Amino acid sequence: MKNILTIIIILSAVISANAQDVNFSQFYELPMLRNPALAGSYKGDFRATAAYRQQWASVTVPYTTQALGVEMKFAAGQQSDNYFSLGLQMTNDVAGDSKMGRTQLLPVIAFHKSLGAESDTYLSLGVMGGPVQSRFDPSKLTFNDQFINGSYDPTNATLQTFKNTNVTYIDGAVGLVLSSSLSENFKYYLGGSYFHFTKPKVAFNKNNNIFLPEKIMVNAGIAASFSDDNELIIYTDYYKQGDRAQMQGGFMYKHNLVNDDEDNIVSISGGAFLRWNDAVIPVVKLDYYKFGIGFTYDANVSKLQSASHLRGGFETTLSYRNYLNIRNSSLDKTRCPGIF
Repeated sequence: MKNILTIIIILSAVISANAQDVNFSQFYELPMLRNPALAGSYKGDFRATAAYRQQWASVTVPYTTQALGVEMKFAAGQQSDNYFSLGLQMTNDVAGDSKMGRTQLLPVIAFHKSLGAESDTYLSLGVMGGPVQSRFDPSKLTFNDQFINGSYDPTNATLQTFKNTNVTYIDGAVGLVLSSSLSENFKYYLGGSYFHFTKPKVAFNKNNNIFLPEKIMVNAGIAASFSDDNELIIYTDYYKQGDRAQMQGGFMYKHNLVNDDEDNIVSISGGAFLRWNDAVIPVVKLDYYKFGIGFTYDANVSKLQSASHLRGGFETTLSYRNYLNIRNSSLDKTRCPGIF
């Protein structure tokens, strides 16, 4: 084999640079990863959402991803319908034998401008940015000089050395969203976002000029109520990063089991999503007053299905939202940018 050190460094850098960003099947539960302007797009003052995903266990070493998003919303003033949102989006993912991983810590700020005194129409602008660390563990890899007479011997130490197994850089994103309603029973939003505008250098070898490709996203959603207890919700995204493009979307039908008032609801939702040429994703979600828990499973339909046998991975999310006893709470506001 040729110089394995060079191969591993280049391969790891290429994986970091060209692979698609962290993406969840329940992407609608982690809005800041879709568009920073979606921060604060909920009913309430505070929301926290955790997600866990494991994929490809049927094919190789499982890929695992965790995320935690925290958002807080503030009215711009007692007599104002405008809002500010502050957020923090954290993710961590680990993949493959080398434990190739990436951890993000991304603060978010968004401003929601009311466009009409008589309507729930908002134009939202959000910015997100912070440190990202990528790393891998060479001790989990095998090298050609550890093979003796064609057989691998783990006690035979490799002569390969690595000067750098991690890299840290600053990443950033910006987004814009228009949200409105055609009636009390029909809401929608449409937005666009631009990720990695800092064009960070991500190569483990400092002599290699490999940069994280920019990503453009289009986001949309619709919520249509058919009665006080039944609602159809549709989400969709399209994004392009480097030479890769992807579309995902689907629907959930929500039925209220308890509906005492707008802030005291128990509901069950079910539906399905599609990640084009990749996976069909059934989904079920339970909202229990201030808490929500969702489950999805990816049925793989990509070219890998001959090896995966349709098995992709499971994902679960847990969320909590509430109003806060603060002076500029959105609780008493007649309008706020709570999209769905």
